[in-house]
Amino acid sequence: MLRYFAIGKGACSVSDWDLLLTNANIATMRGDAGPYGAIERAALAIAGGRIAWVGPMADLPHRNATEVRSIDNRWLTPALIDCHTHLVFAGDRAAEFEQRLNGASYEDIARSGGGIKSTVNATRLAGKNLLLQSAKSRLKSLMREGVATIEIKSGYGLDRDTELRMLETARTLNGECGASIVTTFLGAHTVPAEFNGRTDDYIDFIISDVLPAVHENRLADAVDAYCESIAFSADQIALLFDKATELGLPVKLHADQLSDGGGAELAAAFGALSADHLEYTSAAGVRAIADAGSVAVLLPGAFLTLGETQAPPVDMLREHNVPIAVATDCNPGTSPIVSLRAAMNLATSLFRLTPEECLAGVTRNAALALGLSDDRGTIECGKRADIAEWKIGHLAELTYWIGLNQLEGLMIDGIKHQESAI
Repeated sequence: MLRYFAIGKGACSVSDWDLLLTNANIATMRGDAGPYGAIERAALAIAGGRIAWVGPMADLPHRNATEVRSIDNRWLTPALIDCHTHLVFAGDRAAEFEQRLNGASYEDIARSGGGIKSTVNATRLAGKNLLLQSAKSRLKSLMREGVATIEIKSGYGLDRDTELRMLETARTLNGECGASIVTTFLGAHTVPAEFNGRTDDYIDFIISDVLPAVHENRLADAVDAYCESIAFSADQIALLFDKATELGLPVKLHADQLSDGGGAELAAAFGALSADHLEYTSAAGVRAIADAGSVAVLLPGAFLTLGETQAPPVDMLREHNVPIAVATDCNPGTSPIVSLRAAMNLATSLFRLTPEECLAGVTRNAALALGLSDDRGTIECGKRADIAEWKIGHLAELTYWIGLNQLEGLMIDGIKHQESAI
């Protein structure tokens, strides 16, 4: 078995290497290593699917490598991570898009039977193969832009069987495309029609029936909920999170998207991995998630699609050193975006994030939001060799361009994925 150990800052050594990449520029994205954690004229070695050495070419030790490849001064970054998606669903909601353009609000559409509920109806009728094939096309679009880890939520079933089927589909995708899939149970997404007027009963149903089945079948890595006036109150979600904690599942929360419902404080009270959206989060909410060590996941795609005007409190998040992640929130109703690079660009124009904050938001901080920061998100010794290779002159290009894909290659767990495979 190969053994890894640190030598100075970021370098390590093993007896032999499977692959040595030379003449590279490397954005390690380590938070303690200067802008982008950049190392120019660098090399990177891989062994057993892990990063075995990284550092300047001048410091490269003599080791045997099965393959040596020059990168010709292209940039290497950690493979991207989309830490908030609703990738598995059936149907679409393009008609609602037109309704919103004609003046209908998200709340109006939801209360008239549209919104999430329309996707629930389509998803309940869909078989696993239909769900799998439609989700696979969206997943491949993300991978073509350098994404190697994707979080996928349930939440369009809202009954036991469909929620399980959605999560099973997401788990199947893990082996179908080579990407690493993280699954999240989002049974508390909205109240289904059969529970109209009985929100408390629905929460009881999720807690007593659905979540135990999800856990027994090992289908979820975390539990999420939607804390909003058109969905669930903080008190109702707290009951669900108590059950998740009892089962040993971490939590995350859709918080304060349309109003300040105390979502950030609720997420913090349960030590949530992340609090997501946060447009209406108060100063007290920011302080709470800072103290809890939760990640703020910003979702500019939904902000744009819904025509929102109140941006998340980015300056306060910075002031309190809250890690900021960026994700697509890919879903059929409020964020029909299947490009993490586009989400990065939107985060600069809508939320005034810097390009470096955006890249950290889809690498280092996105890994933290999924509880995976010990394994990926930066280029460091011992971490998974999830590497994106870019034909760019400056790292800011990854946020600057929309629709121009400069990905030269994607490596997941030390294995290069060909474009034809993606």
